[in-house]
Amino acid sequence: MNVPVSRHTLSALRRGRPAEPTGRARILIVDDDERNLLAIRTVLEDIADVVLARSGEDALRQLLKGEFAVILLDVYMPGMDGYETAQIIRAREQTKRIPIIFLSAVNKETEHLIRGYSMGAVDYVFKPVEPVVLRSKATVFVDLYMMTREVRRKAQQEQQLLDANLRANAERLRAEQELRLVEQRQAAIIQSLPLVLYLEDHDAAPRLPKFVSGNFTAVTGFAFEDVSANPTLWLDRLHPDDRERVTAALRARRGGRAYAMEYRWQCADGTYKHFLDQAVLLRDADGRPLEYAGTLLDVTERKDLESQLLHVRKMDALGQLTGGIAHDFNNLLAAVLGGLGLIERRVTLADDQRKVLEMTRHAAQQGAELVSRLLAFARKQKLEPARIDIDSLSGAVSQLLAHTLGGLVQLEWELQGDLWSPYADETQLELALMNLAINARDAMPEGGRICIACRNATLPDGGDAPAGDYVVLAVSDTGCGIPPEMIERVTEPFFTTKAVGKGTGLGLSMVYGFAQQSGGTMRIDSRLDQGTTVELWLPRAPAALRRPPPSASAGNPATRNRTRNILLVDDHDGVRTTTAAMLEDLGHRVTTATDGEHVSQLIQGDGLGGIDFIISDYAMPLVSGSEVIRKLRSVKPGLPGILISGYADKAAISGAPEGVIVVSKPFTPTQLQDAIAAAAHAYG
Repeated sequence: MNVPVSRHTLSALRRGRPAEPTGRARILIVDDDERNLLAIRTVLEDIADVVLARSGEDALRQLLKGEFAVILLDVYMPGMDGYETAQIIRAREQTKRIPIIFLSAVNKETEHLIRGYSMGAVDYVFKPVEPVVLRSKATVFVDLYMMTREVRRKAQQEQQLLDANLRANAERLRAEQELRLVEQRQAAIIQSLPLVLYLEDHDAAPRLPKFVSGNFTAVTGFAFEDVSANPTLWLDRLHPDDRERVTAALRARRGGRAYAMEYRWQCADGTYKHFLDQAVLLRDADGRPLEYAGTLLDVTERKDLESQLLHVRKMDALGQLTGGIAHDFNNLLAAVLGGLGLIERRVTLADDQRKVLEMTRHAAQQGAELVSRLLAFARKQKLEPARIDIDSLSGAVSQLLAHTLGGLVQLEWELQGDLWSPYADETQLELALMNLAINARDAMPEGGRICIACRNATLPDGGDAPAGDYVVLAVSDTGCGIPPEMIERVTEPFFTTKAVGKGTGLGLSMVYGFAQQSGGTMRIDSRLDQGTTVELWLPRAPAALRRPPPSASAGNPATRNRTRNILLVDDHDGVRTTTAAMLEDLGHRVTTATDGEHVSQLIQGDGLGGIDFIISDYAMPLVSGSEVIRKLRSVKPGLPGILISGYADKAAISGAPEGVIVVSKPFTPTQLQDAIAAAAHAYG
């Protein structure tokens, strides 16, 4: 009788093999007769673990739980008989090779035996079972199973060892590849750095490395073979000023100490580089010195940057000093020039007295020009850049220099075709070119030729100036030239190559400051006894830029000459007195105040009267000029005004009220009247 096997049991049978068994082999006995099960179990339990199944369905469930060395299967059972059970067992991949011995009490005929063998049986045992025969047959399959399992276990172990070996080899190969990659990267990094690694005997004399790596040729310009062939090469090419210090350090290192030193060394191309040479002493296991391992690093760029930083800091300090003294110095000059103007306008002078006055005014004006040069160097001077026409500039400068250069010096201009227009302060550019031309004249006491050449240029990557288009004005002479060791110092203020009494040392510093403040740069090329060329690199003016329109007040004489009631506030007695006299001479009525507190008293006492204009110094104790104007405008809205200042940088005057014009000290009556008219037009 055939009973269907459950879908769950079949699907479970088709799943994978259970874990590899350990310990004794197992025998599955399948029989529906409980007595047969117990009898067979008794016979076989000493050679293997016996598992009992009372039906075909139960046998299939047991097969899901593990492997068996042999299956003893009763042919005739209710439900699923032995043949059908064997067929299912043989159909499953994981169980089809388990030996099956059929147990049968009847049907010893050949056709039944053939059917059993066709269903997968390997043998028959007939009931009643003979214990010796059954035990003998089962033992053969148990031994075969155990040997197979041992072979499989060893094969698995060997495979695991092989896999582990392959993994280890793969890991080693990967580690070797990574190590080679790291070494290649390190070598590439070292090759790209201005660095040399070396080994040197601790007692080497003269100094001679026995091994170098890195970019030795690129750093020094020599091949290592050149150094090996000439043991004194290293010492011979030390800078003379550093040789004694370096040789002393090398002698001291024989004591076994690590060392680090910087020095200059002449490379194969003749130039000096700054090297940082440092090394440590390597010792053997007994502490005996073996060799020095060191690095030679090219620090030339760092030293150049340090020099530039030092120069910038020095220039900044001088600039701060210049800006600080400019206020007081300009106050003094304003008082002096204002007083001289007052004397000239109010006193009738004899000719000899007028000469003394003009001489004094000229000296004061030279002082004002000196401050202007200092401010240009310090980059604190207020510039008014605009598009400059080179043709007009050349005519103006030639006219200014006509009587200055003398008959022995010839001035020539060379203008490139389609020349761009520079963007700079035209007045300061004229002054810069005059300074350069006068320097060129002084370098040619026996006469010569000065050439001012103008050309277009483009800087792709900036360098000492931002990248972009420039107009280059090069002033060249055929004079004595500048010594190479002085080239870097000629832009320092008060440094001059001229004889005592023949130069202030401010000419080139003023030109350098003007070029930097204009967004360009200055370059100097000089050769002794051949001449000097100074180049001014000025930014190209934008195409749409035009000259600024003239002052709106200049075309309105009625506004310009109007009499005003002016409140003048200045804490400097001399400036206040001379400025008040200057305003009165211009036809204005003047009320003076010494500071912001004095102005507050005038407001409270209604002492402002008909004041319709205010002129105030910017820097005063406690209250600035800007605050004074705001306070007055709170009482008199719409009051126009001017701030006068002795400070270097007008842009540094913070918080100037709307419409207020800043006028720098010292100033002339005309400049003051123009500022009054412009302020009245802007806010009056």
